[in-house]
Amino acid sequence: MRSIYHWVDRRANEIALTETRRIADLAVREPTTERVLSTVLFTDLVGSTERAVEVGDEAWADILGRHHALVRRQLDRFRGQEIDNAGDGFLAAFDGPARAILCARAITEALGELGLEVRSGLHTGECELVGEKLGGIAVHIGARVAGSAQAGEVLVSSTVKDLVAGSGIEFEDRGEHTLKGLPGQWRLYALR
Repeated sequence: MRSIYHWVDRRANEIALTETRRIADLAVREPTTERVLSTVLFTDLVGSTERAVEVGDEAWADILGRHHALVRRQLDRFRGQEIDNAGDGFLAAFDGPARAILCARAITEALGELGLEVRSGLHTGECELVGEKLGGIAVHIGARVAGSAQAGEVLVSSTVKDLVAGSGIEFEDRGEHTLKGLPGQWRLYALR
């Protein structure tokens, strides 16, 4: 009788050890996608379609060329990385939220001198690296924050605001917002 219990006990230990090894192997495996913590900045020219109609294709192409050069100059200045652009908007990534905020402010001011209004949105979170591009929920949140911004406004998520506490950057509370496709309410802040 004792030998059966001994065998069952030994077999249970073997199964437990095998399961422990399997769980440990899962924990050590490399993730299937690479993720990085990044502050994403979205910019969008306000009223661009109306302006393009007003000035015509050739003049609009010139305006967009100056816009692109100006945004890229500010991205270089604040160590941002251009991820994508879609005509009159940019997606950029930064390794620090304060530089991203300062870059957004500089872009807003410089484009104002060209008679262009821009709205910007920022969020910090883990992003998936997809080749040279960024993806994932954090990018979607950044886009939705930008979509909630008014002309000339730099709008940030509460995550960004919290990360720059003590930096001297000041914000105004814009309240809670529903961001399309995202659960819950999101508190947003405008750069002062």
